[in-house]
Amino acid sequence: MPRSFSRSAAASVWWLPVRLKSDGRGVSALEFAIAAPVVLAIGTGMLKFGVAMSHYLVLTNAAAQGALALALSRGTATPYTTTMTAISNAAPGLTASQITTTATVNGTACSTNSDCSVLLAAGATARVRTTYPCDLTVMGVDFKSGCTLSAETAQMVQ
Repeated sequence: MPRSFSRSAAASVWWLPVRLKSDGRGVSALEFAIAAPVVLAIGTGMLKFGVAMSHYLVLTNAAAQGALALALSRGTATPYTTTMTAISNAAPGLTASQITTTATVNGTACSTNSDCSVLLAAGATARVRTTYPCDLTVMGVDFKSGCTLSAETAQMVQ
């Protein structure tokens, strides 16, 4: 025997789409579920870019300190060691083993204390170039693979 519906039950079924259309409960939760991942991705991207910019500024300062130390090391026994120490001291927030440094005097590379001591002469150009890897991966998307920050500074040897 088929079940009969009362008039009020049939009317409520008929009005259900109209009620759902005008009922605003849960809309904000749905909007949040749609917008939250986008907002989090943008926020994380801004944070990663800010960290990369901070690393760049620290690396630039470290290169400047290294070039200054090299330029002022004429006549000392350990100009290369002094330069490397100045760079690592100027970049405490960076991993020292990941900083790559190239020191040149008048375009000639110096990578030992004896090389630098021979090349350092008054008026020569002491140049220090530093590089450091950066990571711009946001939520699994690498926006710049192989990203490397670099800074270069030159000073006149005193």
